[in-house]
Amino acid sequence: MSIKAKPFTISKILVWKAYKLVKANQGAAGIDNQSIAAFEERLERNLYKIWNQLSSGTYFPPAVKGVAIPKKQGGERILGIPTVADRIAQMTIKLAFEPIVEPIFSDNSYGYRPNKSAIDAVGITRERCWKYNWVLEFDIRGLFDNIDHDLLMKAVKTHTDNKWIILYIERWLKASMQMADGTVKPRTCGTPQGGVISPVLSNLFLHYVFDMWMTRNYKNNPWCRYADDGLVHCNSEIEAQQLLHSLNQRFNECKLTLHPTKTKIIYCKDSNRKDEYSNIKFNFLGYEFIGRRSENKATGQIFRNFGPAICPEAKKSIIATIRKLNIRNRVDLSLEQIAKEINPILSGWINYYGKFYKTELFELLKRVNNTLAKWLRNKYIKLRYKATESLRIIGEIAEVRKRDLFVHWRFGIRMTTA
Repeated sequence: MSIKAKPFTISKILVWKAYKLVKANQGAAGIDNQSIAAFEERLERNLYKIWNQLSSGTYFPPAVKGVAIPKKQGGERILGIPTVADRIAQMTIKLAFEPIVEPIFSDNSYGYRPNKSAIDAVGITRERCWKYNWVLEFDIRGLFDNIDHDLLMKAVKTHTDNKWIILYIERWLKASMQMADGTVKPRTCGTPQGGVISPVLSNLFLHYVFDMWMTRNYKNNPWCRYADDGLVHCNSEIEAQQLLHSLNQRFNECKLTLHPTKTKIIYCKDSNRKDEYSNIKFNFLGYEFIGRRSENKATGQIFRNFGPAICPEAKKSIIATIRKLNIRNRVDLSLEQIAKEINPILSGWINYYGKFYKTELFELLKRVNNTLAKWLRNKYIKLRYKATESLRIIGEIAEVRKRDLFVHWRFGIRMTTA
């Protein structure tokens, strides 16, 4: 008796690789409330089921779980969280599709791409702001919710004729969303933010909507895009205004709109740019670009340099996180245990926000030292009302006894203030 061949040839090894990547990324449970640990209780059977359904063309994605998360600027963003099994299925198709389209993407596109990062985007923007007086900052309103399915699938089919890649991308685009109250919303446009394959699909869409369009029509205007946030550098205000008008038309043609308040024209004011304008700063990827006091190390001359440092919203977020960690009241822990718990968090802040104009971040991290001093006063009764003494002790530990205990101490952030 012959075994009927599967209509699609999908490697079991590919599914296994997809599972390993999903496991490494962790993530919340979907509508079935199944965690990765629970999925692994019957790992072999569950992976075989995914492979079998994908290979036979019978895989239909369940609804994604709609989860509202707050935006830093206010309001909410709805994430669509797939189930663990669906994340593995999406990752399988992503592993097959991304290598096809990744080589065509522009070097000026930085979001959700291998070997590119937000810091790379901030760095290139910093250099360009020194060369160009004006920046057009744009933000696409609800990109992930408004991508046109027909236009996106046209782009997909331009780069692959693989039937199972096309089939499953179409099915994921149409997958519904189940909200917290149990209501199920059908999807006629967009791709869920939170889906494994959504980032590469959004990049492909914007590759044609914006990236290629800019390359054809505005060769002399350097640009940088990170997902739905982008910047275009211009030589004059008039040039920036004309570009904004054309950009609005282009996005409208592709059924997208620019955010009216987050899209603006900025003058990169520094010591050499003397004109007066109202917009002289902008935020990009957690950094605020503005004229900053700088010193020429060779001559000692003080000047204003237009550049990035951690933005006020990110500062507020860090302060809120420090408070939420409740270090001052964790008297059940030792100083070493506290360090083990918070060092990964501190490392993340330093590695990202410490890349440019790091003193802005380091001043902020001194709050951690003050919090440790308060922990000391709460832990030891004899120090309860001795703020200056507790600060001195923490300073001594940081300077002499355990200089490498906390990540920020290794960078010399040891000063404390009452």
